[in-house]
Parts: sequence; structure tokens; C-alpha cells
Amino acid sequence: MRKLFNSLTCSVMAMLMAACAAPAGPEPMYPVPSENQLRWQQMEYYAFIHYSLNTYTDQSWGYGDEALELFNPDSLDCRQWARICKEAGMKGVIFTAKHHCGFCMWPSEYTEYSVRNTPWKDGQGDVVRELADACREYGLEFGVYLSPWDRNHPYYGTPEYVEYFRNQLRELLTNYGPIFETWFDGAQGGTGYYGGAYETRNIDAKTYYQWKDTFAMARELQPGILIWNDGGDRGDLRWVGTEAGFVGETNWSQLNKEGNVEWGMLHYGLEGGDSWVCAEVNTSIRPEWFYHESENTKVKTVPKLMETYYHSVGRNATLLLNVPIMPNGLIHPLDEERLKAFAQAREEAFADNIAYKVGASSDKVRGNSRRFAAPKVTDGKSETYWTVEDGDKTGSITLDLGKEMSFNRFLVQEYIRLGQRVRSFTIEYEQDGQWKKIMDATTIGYKRILYFPTVYSRYIRFTVADSRACPVISNIEVYRAPQILDAPAVWRHKDGKVSIHPADSESEVYYTLDGSVPTTASFKYEGPFETDGRIEVKAIAYESASRKSSPVTSASFDLPRTDWKVIGAEETEKLFDGDPVSAWHQNGNGKFPVPLTIDLGNSLNVKGFKYLPDPYIWGPGIITHYSFEVSADGRHWQVMSQGEFSNIKNNPVEQTKTFPVCKARFVRFNAFANTENSTNIGYAEFNLITE
Repeated sequence: MRKLFNSLTCSVMAMLMAACAAPAGPEPMYPVPSENQLRWQQMEYYAFIHYSLNTYTDQSWGYGDEALELFNPDSLDCRQWARICKEAGMKGVIFTAKHHCGFCMWPSEYTEYSVRNTPWKDGQGDVVRELADACREYGLEFGVYLSPWDRNHPYYGTPEYVEYFRNQLRELLTNYGPIFETWFDGAQGGTGYYGGAYETRNIDAKTYYQWKDTFAMARELQPGILIWNDGGDRGDLRWVGTEAGFVGETNWSQLNKEGNVEWGMLHYGLEGGDSWVCAEVNTSIRPEWFYHESENTKVKTVPKLMETYYHSVGRNATLLLNVPIMPNGLIHPLDEERLKAFAQAREEAFADNIAYKVGASSDKVRGNSRRFAAPKVTDGKSETYWTVEDGDKTGSITLDLGKEMSFNRFLVQEYIRLGQRVRSFTIEYEQDGQWKKIMDATTIGYKRILYFPTVYSRYIRFTVADSRACPVISNIEVYRAPQILDAPAVWRHKDGKVSIHPADSESEVYYTLDGSVPTTASFKYEGPFETDGRIEVKAIAYESASRKSSPVTSASFDLPRTDWKVIGAEETEKLFDGDPVSAWHQNGNGKFPVPLTIDLGNSLNVKGFKYLPDPYIWGPGIITHYSFEVSADGRHWQVMSQGEFSNIKNNPVEQTKTFPVCKARFVRFNAFANTENSTNIGYAEFNLITE
């Protein structure tokens, strides 16, 4: 017994001495993430699924008057959706339970405008239930999107509607199991059906929904929930100001609890903000959110998806990638194929962590502080970290790879339980006894991934150049990712010449004009070439060293715009130059409509038009409401199309409108409103669809 007592005493004493000898960790630098936010951040990548009556009307936003009889899918299978998301490496699904049209994908007891009154399953179906069950089966978290705006409800804009909205939220948060996130879209008020009253209703989004009480109810019903909103009352997560698939290179997980939120705060966060509000990057695998058959050729390529990953998860955010559902109730085979290829590309890029092979060896990982040893950044443990002395805001770590190796990816993480600290850092490699800079970067947060041309070295140095307090780094990883060639861009200029632009300067480009798939035996691109008439250009980028080729670009072009002239305007070259980056602007001098009148040079059979807005983030002059007219003589006009471009501010993709074929020598495109409430109208490109 005495021996056992002495043994225990020695063990306890050893533990106490070790504890006394261990350095105390840094004090947290507030704000810090909640446990719910930490768990969410570790999910990294999950799905948005858009499916509603819009799927059957080819609209972006329904008006609320769409017929319930439209909803009758013959193959709806939520297990297919969940299986594909799981195989894609996603960790959860957020479903559009109700979009702006007001149609409910569950049999809500508070409205007749739901699946209960559709032909599908004789009104006995519940899409939300089927998807929630499928997510549990496949081990996925489940979340819901509930649009605050409702273009169908007769009381939208009154206090009665707010109670209706909360009742529906209560249904979703009570009847479908654990909900990891709820999404409240920022689109608020406008024209709609509103129970039969076709009119415009406007609300004050800051006060109307009484978000504080709504959020409290959600958290009471679902203690593990995260609340997304786009900058009004602060939820737990924030929009990043664009749906293009990226957040700012500088990205702080902080905002202030009170006060207005400007676009820059959404995109970059706010250093020193008093609340932890993480960034979520929402984008779609196709140009728009709901399924459109015309977009089957526009599904994002694997290189584009990888770029989106690096610009979201790789910039201290999560990636919420939308997958639309077809009218038959299934995910399109091409979307499924692309999602799986994206998963494989991520797996290949991050398969072999060179830094982890170094291990936790003090002679291989050296830092400028002994407070918390540098090898903790390569020990594979998320709860250990390296830091420097209190008061120091810089520091460096050098990794010895043991031999010269090639690498082109660098991943670093802060221990964010103690707050986000690093303002800027540098990575370098050693060559011939000299340190050479790879690149500078700004914030880190939960995760930062840098990609760069491949370098060869035995040594890598990571240096924190500036920090809000002593940096706390939990993990460093280094990889040699395989090159993924992106499909080249194809432009057709006003004079009919075609230019092909590869994503990188090192690859060769091959193309065809006969609809066949290009190979290295096809035409080699040497520069812009002459074309006439309607053409289809297919092109690939090819790397001779790896013998890899990119996905095929397929671009169809209508008649050249050689003879087109804009009446009453000068210097309009950028309007027809084929370059989606350049833009032309006209000013209505305070008056609407702002007309764009074009003399086509001769009569054409016109059956539609294409409008591409200014491509910059929230670029000036994005048109929201329009009319399109045709004329044989420039004096007598006939309206062929009019309406709105839904969601164009947040998703400024090319808009295509078609109508019955008509003969025209002149066309006039009238802008009636833009996103800025000004008469400054912007165009990247304008084109016609002819027969």
C-alpha cells in the first residue's frame, strides 16, 4: 500500500511540476466564435438546393401567381439529392422551403399555396420532410431557406404577415429535426400578386420583420442553429456582397453589433468589430439559382469550381454551392458529374501534406519563440498551437522538408478559439542560400490557402508581418497539387473576328468551327481570325508537358454586328467588342426610359436579345426593368418584350429573352430602372438572336 501511495504521490507531483512549467496560453482576443460557429466553420462546404414553381416557369423570381398545377414532378427523389451531395464531399444541405413567390414546399397549415394543393402525390407530399429524412440517412446536416418576402400573401407589408412568417418558421424549426442553419434572403418588397392585388409593396427591412424577436424564437426552438442574413440585424453569418463565388482576400470574421453595414464590411469583414459574424460564400454551379435548360452548357468547370473553393474556404469562409433541381425532380447528370469531379480534384490537390511528413520534430520546424513550440503547427492536432511572447506581433516559422521538393499550395490556420489576429504574412522559399518571396497575404482566420506557380526548395519560411496581438497558429500544410487546365474564353468582336483567351499563358489552344471536339490535330490558335455568318467555336487549352487538356469551351455566335450603329451616341465600341470585361455607359440625364436605339444596317428576322451588364461587383448602371421594341422604319415601334431582370444586382449574368420572330431594321432597348435608382445605364455587351 505504501509503495502504491508513493507511486501516486510521485505521479501527482510530476503532473503539478509539468503544469507549473508549462507556459500559460494567450488571453482570448474578443470577439471569439461560439461553439455553433466553430462547428459550422469546420463543415467548410455544403449545398444549396433551389427548387420551386420557378423551376416550371423558367423564371428567376416568381410573382406569386403561378398555377399550383405546375408542380407535379414524375421522378422526385430526395435520396438522389442527398447521395450526390454526400459523394461530392458536402457536409450539409440548405433547402429553399419557400422562395419569393410564396409557394411552400411543405404542407404548411397557414396557406393554401403549398404542395398540399398540387397534383404531386395527390397533395399528400412534403418535400421538406423527404429531404430532411434523406439528409439524416446520408449523415448530412439539414438547413432551411425561408424567404421573408412573399409575393403571394395578401397581407405582405402589414403586421399580420410578420406573424404568418413566424408561424411558418416555427413549423420548419419544430417538425423536421435538428436544423443547422436558417437562411433569410435579403430581397425585400416590390411588385407581386399579393393575393390578387397586382401592385408594388415596400417595407423597411430594418424594422418590419422585428428580427430580434424572430432570431430569439429560432434559437429557442433550435439551440444549435446558425442564422444567416445579409447585414440588417446581425445574425451569426453574413453575406459577402456578391453571388459570384468569392470573398475578399482580406476577410475578418467580425462586424459591429449595431450600426449600418456597407458593402465593404460584408466583403472584407471589419477589423476590430465587436461581434463574431463569419462569412459564407453562396454561389451556384450554374449562372442562375433555379434550373434552366438553356444553362445545360454553362455548368461551372472543375477549374472554376476549384478557383471558387480557394476564394471561399481558402479565404476564411465557407462555400455554399447551389445545385438546382430539374422539372422531373432530379439533379441533372452533368451537375452530378461535375460535382464528383470537383470532389476528386480537391482530394488530389490535398492528398499529400508535405509539412505533416516533417512531423513534430524540433530540428525540422523552427520558430523564433520557445513559448509554444513551433512543431505544434505540423503535429496534426487542432487544439495545439505555436505563439510568441505577449506583446510581440510578429514571428516566423521555418520548415525543413528534408530534401528539395516541389510545392504550389500553402495552407495555414489560426487557433480562432482565441480570436482572429493576423493582419498580414509572407511565405518564402530558400534557393542557393537566399530567401525568395513566394507571395504576401493578409488575414488568415480559420483557414487560408494560397496557390502559386510551383517552386522547388528544401526550406519554407512563414512570417507573420503584423498582427493585432501575438499570433496563434495551429496548423500549417504544404502540397504539390496537380495542374488543372481551365477552358479558354472565346470572344467575337463586332467585325466578326474571333479571339480565344486561355486561362494561363503557357498552354496551347486548339479549336474547331464544324461542331467537332477539338484535339491537337485541330486548328492551332495563333491569333484573332476572320469569320462570317453564324458559327460555333469549340476550343481547348493543352499542356504539352503533362499531355493534359482542358474542358471544351463551346461558344455559339449569331450574325456579326459589323453594320450596327447606335443612333445618337458616340464611342460605342465597347458595347459590341465581344469583351465581357469592358463596359459602355450612357446617361439619361435624370429621365427614364433611357433608350439604346440601333440601326442594324438591313432587315433581320429577330427572335430575342441578350444583355450582359457591367461585370464589376455591383457595377454601375445595372438594368432591372426594360422593354424591347422593333421597327421597320425607325418611326413606328412594336413592343416585343418587357419586364424585369430578377436578382441581377447580386448575380449580374447575361440575360436572354426570346419572343416570336419578327422582321426589324431598327431595335430599341429601353431601360426603365437600374439598381442605383439613377439614369446611368451600363452595358458590357448587347446582342440579338436572329433566325
